[in-house]
Amino acid sequence: MLGRTVAPSQGLLLPEDGVDTPETLRIVRDMTRRLHVAGCRGGWMIVSGHEVVGLCSYKHPPENGAVEIGYGVAAPYRRRGHATNAVALMLVHAQADPAVQRVLARTELANLASQRALERNGFVRHAVDGDPAEGEEILWRRELL
Repeated sequence: MLGRTVAPSQGLLLPEDGVDTPETLRIVRDMTRRLHVAGCRGGWMIVSGHEVVGLCSYKHPPENGAVEIGYGVAAPYRRRGHATNAVALMLVHAQADPAVQRVLARTELANLASQRALERNGFVRHAVDGDPAEGEEILWRRELL
């Protein structure tokens, strides 16, 4: 995922500079490991054509009826609707799980593109969290029917 020519799945290519930073990929790998150990299927590659353009995942297994999602798109592929589509597909997966009644997400205050992806998928702003000096985040919520 750091910019190799071939992705883990047969026939998929990776962006030249990789999908994300090594630090972010370590975090995603740890989240995926925890999901797998818990028996939760909640981590995916975002694919366009024959290229991996990003990653999306549950941050933890469903708990108390809720699951938090996270997603990221490689820089050259941003602002093309990939995040919006990934969020929509994660919602489809969540709606099929009887343990999930709501989906949560967080965005940085300045990340307007990510905020639009959530709004387009029916999320509403729930709260603002964090320290103004260290960076505040908007908390988002989507109730499932």
